[in-house]
Amino acid sequence: SRAGLLLQEKRSSLLHVCFCSVFYLPPQEDTQGPEASLYSKTLATMDSMLQTLVRSAGTLGILELQNILQLLLPFTNFQLAVVQERALARIASLANFITIYPLPQLCPCFAQATVLRHQCSKTHQFTMLGKLVGHLSLCCTCKDKGTCNEAAEALHHLHTFILQQRSRWPWLHDTGQLQLQEGWQMRQPWQLSPTSYASKIFLMFMKYLQPSDQADIIPMAIKSLRAPSACSISMAAYMVDVLVADPAFQPGQVPNIVWAIYRNLPSIKAVVALNSLDRALLVLLGKHPREVVSSLLQCSPTCTHVAMAMWKVMLSKPQAVEKVLRELLSMLMNQSLRKTSTSTKDNPRILSLAAAGTISKILLQPTFLREVEAIFPQLFLALLFQVSFTTELTLQEVHIFWRKYQQDLLTPIRSAVQSMRLLLCGMGFESQVLAIEAQGGWDALLSTQTHLMGVRIVAREMMKTPRPLRSTIFCHLAELLSVEDPTWEMIAMVFLVEMLGCTDLNEELNRALEIFPTYLQSQCLGMPSLVLRAILGLTETPDTARKTLVLLPYVMEQLQGADSDASAVALPVLSNMLQLLEGRMPSLTALALADKLQPLFNDESETVRELSIRLFQKAMGLVVGAEKKKMKKEVWDSLLPLLFHLHDQDKRVAKASQEALCSAGRFLKWRQLVQLAETAQAFRISECLLARNRSRAKDYLHQSQPYLQSPQEPLRREAVRFI
Repeated sequence: SRAGLLLQEKRSSLLHVCFCSVFYLPPQEDTQGPEASLYSKTLATMDSMLQTLVRSAGTLGILELQNILQLLLPFTNFQLAVVQERALARIASLANFITIYPLPQLCPCFAQATVLRHQCSKTHQFTMLGKLVGHLSLCCTCKDKGTCNEAAEALHHLHTFILQQRSRWPWLHDTGQLQLQEGWQMRQPWQLSPTSYASKIFLMFMKYLQPSDQADIIPMAIKSLRAPSACSISMAAYMVDVLVADPAFQPGQVPNIVWAIYRNLPSIKAVVALNSLDRALLVLLGKHPREVVSSLLQCSPTCTHVAMAMWKVMLSKPQAVEKVLRELLSMLMNQSLRKTSTSTKDNPRILSLAAAGTISKILLQPTFLREVEAIFPQLFLALLFQVSFTTELTLQEVHIFWRKYQQDLLTPIRSAVQSMRLLLCGMGFESQVLAIEAQGGWDALLSTQTHLMGVRIVAREMMKTPRPLRSTIFCHLAELLSVEDPTWEMIAMVFLVEMLGCTDLNEELNRALEIFPTYLQSQCLGMPSLVLRAILGLTETPDTARKTLVLLPYVMEQLQGADSDASAVALPVLSNMLQLLEGRMPSLTALALADKLQPLFNDESETVRELSIRLFQKAMGLVVGAEKKKMKKEVWDSLLPLLFHLHDQDKRVAKASQEALCSAGRFLKWRQLVQLAETAQAFRISECLLARNRSRAKDYLHQSQPYLQSPQEPLRREAVRFI
């Protein structure tokens, strides 16, 4: 055959035209005389041509065979019985041919033979086995007797081919017995009803199907549930049940199955078919809940009525409800900012948004509230984080949800807020919902500018819930914050900090103290200041103040950063902590602080300047014993900066500098300095400094130079005058 010389694409196109031309001929019974003879010769010639194509392919014979079968299979689904029968007859003829003609040997992994650690080439794989068995089994249930006979004949030859291949592998000792048992069954099609026969044969072939073969059959069987024939529907339902329940079923097959159900469900009406799909969803959910939930979210991010019907099936069993909710919760928390694709398959942000929308619809079903209650704290926080995350969505991501449905759907962020409200009302917290509304909390959540204020309002109202619930929420927040995640860590910390105001959560406080060091070192804008404010509140509460001392070294580190806001809070925290220390610790800590405080005298923030000077003054008073000698150097180094800041434009800083100079004079037992500082005689103090210790003149000159660049004109002028 010269067809073998054509490129594969052209050869396939030519074969398709050939099949269409022959298969659509009038039925044989409608032809007589020479036309009938020509009809038979045409089909025989076609069989001969197909066999020649396989033979001429040489070592690629298996590939050529599968290409031909791939072209023939669509014709087995035609409603015209004559087209089906002719296509099946060609398949049966080819199946018989391969039992006689020696094809290149198939890989031993064919037909479920176990071969460890092997790789086979494409030319030795028979990947069509699953599709072939599935189509032929369904065709065995056709109303047309001729079609059924051809399908049964094809299956018989295919079975013979499988056993022939297995006989080549000596480690398989069951071939002879199987030949006797199964060969007899294949030849008894009419002793059973079409569906019973097809079911029995399909089950027999199951042991020869690889997981990949089974994966090819399931979507096809689901599509066949739309068939007009009751026999075909029953057979397709049986195939779905058997394949989904098989222990060898692989999780990677789940997305294709869920998609197949979603696409075909609107066209499936038969009760037996719908029941089969219900069982399949529940079985898949039991085995692979994550894959099922994520697949359905990908099918329908906006939760269409078809998707909701599938969700309701999965939520029809109490044990399944918990699995679905926990997987949706997991999707909610997977809000990675590193994904930028707008494909639902590649973008967990979109799947997270889809999960939020689905949960809101589930919450409208009162029958699921008991299961929702079991994960309420986690679900509540996940939805709160979802609101925050939604404020950062790109326009492309929002478009996926809103472009086609903006008449019917809320915007993504309003949908997330609505889910929170539904959840709280469903759990009996209507009073909290109303209180948040009265304070403008729900509206505040909708804007990036006021979002954190909204979170604080929600947190304060949730503090009024029963203690066991507050404790659970607090501990869950602490657990979440034990792993840094920039997506929601600020929201979680704001909420946790607000909850520290609950006086009955002292037992849970240690969880917060364990994570605070990590977030004091966070690069997230505003995070160190937020944590420091929480610590400040704790140091001012008698019941919790001493517990905060474990954080002292981490708070001291905040003085060395460039963040004025953090320093402004760290300074009063340290002041409070110094009062809580006992024994020699106040003296040792004060000495360690002195060196870190002096650079802050020149901070751009007047608050930091004032607080650092006052804390330095306090530190001087706490140093005793052996540390006093080391402290003298720090005090001497502070005198000139304090002198300059007597001229600070901020009156509070100038006042603090004056008082610190007085304390420095007392610490150094320098009465003249004390007297001059009390009357703020800056010029006399500068003369006094030089007269007291001219050996420090070089140090004073070095200290003066930065003040020449000061943004404050009085300080620049004083530095020039001193130099």
